Amino acid sequence: MRPHRPCLSRHAIVPPYLLDRLADQGSPHVRTCAATTLSLIGDDGTLRGAAQARAFAARPEAADGAGRRIHTAGGGTALPGELVRREGDPATEDPAADEAYDYLGATRALFAEVYGRDSLDGKGMALIGTVHYGRHYDNAFWNGTQMVFGDGDGEVFNRFTIAMDIVGHELAHGVIDYEAALVYRGQAGALNESISDVFGALVKQYRLGQTADQADWLIGVGLFTDAVRARGLRSMRAPGTAYDDPLLGRDPQPAHMRDFVQTEDDNGGVHLNSGIPNRAFYLVASALGGHAWEAAGRIWYDTLCDGALARDADFAAFASLTLEHAGGAGARDAVRRAWRDVGVLP
Repeated sequence: MRPHRPCLSRHAIVPPYLLDRLADQGSPHVRTCAATTLSLIGDDGTLRGAAQARAFAARPEAADGAGRRIHTAGGGTALPGELVRREGDPATEDPAADEAYDYLGATRALFAEVYGRDSLDGKGMALIGTVHYGRHYDNAFWNGTQMVFGDGDGEVFNRFTIAMDIVGHELAHGVIDYEAALVYRGQAGALNESISDVFGALVKQYRLGQTADQADWLIGVGLFTDAVRARGLRSMRAPGTAYDDPLLGRDPQPAHMRDFVQTEDDNGGVHLNSGIPNRAFYLVASALGGHAWEAAGRIWYDTLCDGALARDADFAAFASLTLEHAGGAGARDAVRRAWRDVGVLP
């Protein structure tokens, strides 16, 4: 394990381009909620002003190794907020708090039972979550210390604890922080988002006992309300097909390097271009069959933990390392074929 590089980059599940669209085209309530959500972060994804100061104040509590702790912000933005459930406590009857508790545990279980990792840092750090952040806050994020969940606006978004893979995705950012610490920009940032999607999907599949062919390969099922036409935030099987709705627009993720999006927005397209390595992982998992967390997930996890993975790695560098960790000839062939199919390797 490499030295941890703590930061306050806010790795959020909902990309800024989607919130921008809602802030421009939604109902008055949706516009207000989206605009407020966007106002709490800067263009580079870092927390703004008072929110940044509150996050710094909360940092020392994260590493004291006390299992799970769930807090409520009660509609405010002070972190971590009031403690409502700690490890071993009974359910609170607050769905958001209890979902956060359960899904933090599901994420911990995947990394511990499959990959032998003791929490995000490998040393048993506490898993801290705060629910009811802000008023109708339209996001969930990892701030370098803890998980934070909004309640959604109720028109487009449900509460952000509702999807297990969202929780797994955000906590995986913490694992990445403690391992490769991938720069959150450009292709390295898209890898950061994709690896988080991979382990978010694997948390759900492991909890449900699904094989690769049984899984839906969608991120964020249940997050959108029935008022919009959306299956989830992203599809790993078919990037660009997760939603197609008059308000949301059409899912803009590419699935192949020929459609790679060159942009300065979204930290250089981190939520957009992550569809390319997402599709590669899906192809590997499908080719190898069985439980994706076993062979395919092990390749991705070992690659993430490889000291040769640079902070600014591009897709090709990551792909080359997955080949080195692929084991037998059959797995290497599946990995090579997947990266070729998405245009990353020649």
